[in-house]
Amino acid sequence: MARNTITAVFPLLLILLSIASSTFGFTANPSQKNHRLTPPSAQYATASTTEGGGDPSEVIARKIVVCGDVDGGYYRSCVKNEGSRFRKLSGTMSPPDDSKKAEILVEGRRKMVDGFVRWCERGNVGLSQRITVESVKEEDPTGLYDDFYVPTGRDN
Repeated sequence: MARNTITAVFPLLLILLSIASSTFGFTANPSQKNHRLTPPSAQYATASTTEGGGDPSEVIARKIVVCGDVDGGYYRSCVKNEGSRFRKLSGTMSPPDDSKKAEILVEGRRKMVDGFVRWCERGNVGLSQRITVESVKEEDPTGLYDDFYVPTGRDN
């Protein structure tokens, strides 16, 4: 009796799995590039091509100028989390002011820095904040920072 139940239920499970994969982008194969259970930051960090070529583990620096809703605490904490926790980068972000622009100086391995730049270019952080990248410039790595520092408006 149990064998007949399993035989009858198995095709239904396959149908439900195919509906879920087409509707929600879920896949049962974790080796696929955009696996739903893989965090987005890891997907950006493992892009196969690096901008400008070179060794992926080479230490580089970039100055990223962003504009938009950059003075909010949510965006600043997202930058800190993405830079230090997820990518293990070092650097800083300019303190908030009324100009709606901020500079982000980031240093680290080429692969992680390029992934961080792509994350910044996404521009859709939060529900209502919109950010655009105005420029990305190559800088010489200084090694001045041992962590990612993001000052808030209360840091005086």
